[in-house]
Amino acid sequence: MNERPGHARLDGDTPTMRLLALLEVIAAKDQLVTLQGLVEETGLPKPTVHRMLQQLEAAGMLQRDSDGRQYGTGARLRRLAENLLLNDTLHGARHTVLRQLVEEIGESCNLTALSGSEVLYLDRVETAAPLRFYLHPGSRVPVHCSASGKLFLAQMSPAQRRRLLAHAPLMQYTPRTLVEIDALEAEIEHVSRVGYAFDNEEFLPGLFCIAMLVPSSTGRSNMGIAIQAPIMRMTEHNALDSLPALRRAVDALAAIEAENAGLPAPA
Repeated sequence: MNERPGHARLDGDTPTMRLLALLEVIAAKDQLVTLQGLVEETGLPKPTVHRMLQQLEAAGMLQRDSDGRQYGTGARLRRLAENLLLNDTLHGARHTVLRQLVEEIGESCNLTALSGSEVLYLDRVETAAPLRFYLHPGSRVPVHCSASGKLFLAQMSPAQRRRLLAHAPLMQYTPRTLVEIDALEAEIEHVSRVGYAFDNEEFLPGLFCIAMLVPSSTGRSNMGIAIQAPIMRMTEHNALDSLPALRRAVDALAAIEAENAGLPAPA
């Protein structure tokens, strides 16, 4: 295939490798793509790009939006990404940071990532306290009523949030769940200002959570760390006491991720 100068290169010696290269171009974007947009970006003939998109869609790696003209990541590609996050070689180092945080504050802690319109638990260390909420690695919670989810949403533009939430109805899980877009947007604006987020019995009655994002050296983060506790032990007031320990854990995880990527740790 002969891309024109100035266009994204789809390197590969075989058709399969070029399909993977196109998938990399699409996966690197934070918005849906169109056939014409990819033709302009890659410089490939329109029939060629159309055929490649059809192959990736048939394999479950891409899926078309409701209008049929835009493409986004498919369920199979998301599962692949989730399995890599859950089982990668950094698990031990991350788990050590999580365990140290639990030992310091005495409450259960999660490592989280955004997966579609849900928050995925990559790892979890439980408190030794007899009263606790058990949510195992691989568990999912809705993005709009979790502390980590609000942080992930806060990184997006309003248009990106609307597009995501349009496919994820704001279900009312408890009387405290934010189900009005305006109320959720106000909460997200507050989260953007302070740099942390609460889940104050918004997903499960009696459960309080505080979370922060792990900064990324390459831009938008897809990793959060969260502390969970029953409201009899943690409230909005005393949760702030855990922020110094949470920030230290965030910094340690950011250093691990940067070292693995061969990049300087984010400031």
